[in-house]
Amino acid sequence: QVQLVESGGDLVQAGESLRLSCTASGSIFSINRMGWYRQAPGKQRELVAGIFSGGDTNYADPVKGRFTISRDNAKNTVYLQMNSLKPEDTAVYYCKAHISLRSDGNWYQYWGQGTQVTVSS
Repeated sequence: QVQLVESGGDLVQAGESLRLSCTASGSIFSINRMGWYRQAPGKQRELVAGIFSGGDTNYADPVKGRFTISRDNAKNTVYLQMNSLKPEDTAVYYCKAHISLRSDGNWYQYWGQGTQVTVSS
């Protein structure tokens, strides 16, 4: 019923920038919180940044000052602008959204399939 599709992952050098996008589609009534998570090899998935529909944001300490999360509610899309990338940012980045469906009005959590970000030193 709902799909989240990420894009923008790539191989870059340290210090460069990337912009990730995630668009939700399907039988959507409303979207509350949207967020970006990442999972590096051998590590647990961790929160990178989150944003509520009203615009309030939060960030993990390692990315504060370098990453910026934003969203376009009209397009059901969330973005992650990543600047000054470091090798330790290398991971698969996942989008997550809290979505209310048209069919029943209940809230569900959905995940995207992930997009690979690799930062070389």
